[in-house]
Amino acid sequence: MKLLFVDCCISQRGAESRTRALAEAYLAAFCKAHPEAEVETVSQETLLALRPMDADALNQRDALASVGAFDAPQFALACQFRAADAVVVAAPYWDMSYPAALKTYIEHISAVGLTYHYEMDGCHGDCNAQRLVYLTSGGDFEHEDSVGVVHWRQLCGLFGIPRFDYVFAGGLDIDPVKTPELLEAACAVARQLAEEA
Repeated sequence: MKLLFVDCCISQRGAESRTRALAEAYLAAFCKAHPEAEVETVSQETLLALRPMDADALNQRDALASVGAFDAPQFALACQFRAADAVVVAAPYWDMSYPAALKTYIEHISAVGLTYHYEMDGCHGDCNAQRLVYLTSGGDFEHEDSVGVVHWRQLCGLFGIPRFDYVFAGGLDIDPVKTPELLEAACAVARQLAEEA
């Protein structure tokens, strides 16, 4: 089994990142439950180095796709995403959404003819993963309709990933006394999801 970890745990807190705590809880439980699993990571450095798609990049990618040249470097992230058996995405809850680097990553993995294709009745996903888990944390209370949660749920439909779960560690800045308890409760949910995988 191959688990793809998209590490967008960008934080001023560094190692104390609350989103990273969620990710570490999930990954540790996943690896314990699946000792044979291989974990591949899309690092923050990779995400932050990506450029948003402009017209030239889109035209070049379309030209390569039209001749089935999916082994070109432009498709490396999309190929990696498509091949994963499971995916976990971790990103903080920023400005009702998530960091821009994650949106740019989504542009790079959304490749027609590779991660999804069109038929007469609409889009159909071509990804191998049976499950995607989205992990996020924020100072405000949980928002089930946050852009991150809604967007990744919809992307699972686009990519053909049948199961979507998320953990929202919310309310972490409301009462600092309760922060450790709230974060640990969210980590416990993340561990449980990882054990079910």
